[in-house]
Amino acid sequence: MATGQNRHDHCCVPACRNDSRYDSGRNLSFHSFPGDPVGRRQWVHAIRRDVGRNFTINSSTKVCSAHFGASDVRTTLAGKRVIAKGSVPCIFSWTKDSSSRKPPKLRSSSAAVEAESDEVHESDSNMEVNTSTSTADLDHDYGEGPSYSIEEKLAAAIQHIDELEVENKQLRSLRFNVQRFSADPDTLRFYTGFQSYNLLYATYKSLEPTANSMITWAQMQRGASAESMRNITKHEGRCCIDQFFLFLCYCKCGLFEKDLSIRFNVSVPTVSRIIITWANYLYHILGSLPIWPTRAQVNEHMPECFTSMYPQTRVILDCTELRCQTPSSLYVNSQMYSHYKSHTTFKGLIGITPSGAVCFVSQLYSGSISDNAITAQSGIVEMLNENDDVMADKGFTISMLLSEKGATLNIPPFLSSKRSQFSEEEVEATQSIARVRIHVERAIRRVKEFHIFDSVLPLSLAGSVNQIWTVCTLLTNFRGPLF
Repeated sequence: MATGQNRHDHCCVPACRNDSRYDSGRNLSFHSFPGDPVGRRQWVHAIRRDVGRNFTINSSTKVCSAHFGASDVRTTLAGKRVIAKGSVPCIFSWTKDSSSRKPPKLRSSSAAVEAESDEVHESDSNMEVNTSTSTADLDHDYGEGPSYSIEEKLAAAIQHIDELEVENKQLRSLRFNVQRFSADPDTLRFYTGFQSYNLLYATYKSLEPTANSMITWAQMQRGASAESMRNITKHEGRCCIDQFFLFLCYCKCGLFEKDLSIRFNVSVPTVSRIIITWANYLYHILGSLPIWPTRAQVNEHMPECFTSMYPQTRVILDCTELRCQTPSSLYVNSQMYSHYKSHTTFKGLIGITPSGAVCFVSQLYSGSISDNAITAQSGIVEMLNENDDVMADKGFTISMLLSEKGATLNIPPFLSSKRSQFSEEEVEATQSIARVRIHVERAIRRVKEFHIFDSVLPLSLAGSVNQIWTVCTLLTNFRGPLF
């Protein structure tokens, strides 16, 4: 039980008028009731109070040190008075000894005058004694406890400061930030998808010059001028690398904004603004990178499995779908409904080089769009050259579309209605294409390892889902080659 010296503490013992407001010399200390039920009952019994409507025990109910013995109170090195464990108040007005008065004696008139004079002198002396006693009672001078020298107090203070520094260092090491996992590649890969801290830090350093001066979503909402927004380099109370780490945790682990707000010790609106800001920023920065390789670069890094069988392959295409919340509008619902997934979805097109690097990612379209339509609208056909070979699945019947650019299509053969089974050459061709086309499925699986796409995407995310989809797809290139 720590000693309290609050400004308005007063003693709850009956007939005791001690109050901290009138204790100018700070001779008194006020103590709360014990927390354990047994000790609390002992205190209530000792002060002769009954817990009920007129008396309740709370943090403001105190007993002053005047009701404890000298051995019950001790002083700490910090100068605070505390009650020894197990001590019970024992000094009260009703426990003080009162001297019994002797009956008067019969005496003569002259003796009565002398006796009266003596009684006056005796009463004066008793008054002085009682006055000094009452003064002592009011001062409660029962001992100040052990005294310590200045050197001992200084040494104790230095030791306490060292303990606080160690505790502060331990708490800082437990903060949820990227430095905490810098020596743990497995955990860092789990939260960010990056293979090592050096790779993550190098990526951030390449972003840092523009990240420190980027215009945040909060600044855009406030409508600040462009010049004033450029002067602001610190956003949302977190350093840039922690904001980058927060965005990666959101995408890679699919954490809720409330979870991130607790981990990073910020508000939920702040988390939302950071996510929107970094989704748009990385979409702009990563989207400006020249990921579409030249014909010579494709040939230089082409694996043996393509060189021997499909040396003209320029890109391998495939589509994937992301489930989203069902819209209330029946028309929008019909546009976004995918019969393949039996759910409303967003649909995107991904293209990889024969070496496995993502070289093309389209924007997201409604789930009802066909593979042919998304290929035509995405703009990838305009990026092809003459004699390029495009490898895809059976659903991509885009030969006529590619022929306009002088490119060819390489897909598994179809089984016509006139035949019941494939020929031996067609089976071998199907298997041969499937062995190399499977790499685009592996690339898509890397994208789906960003667990934000595991659950149904809310329509409230529609304004940023295209940016998040593009960023997550391009970030898979930082994981290295597929094979």
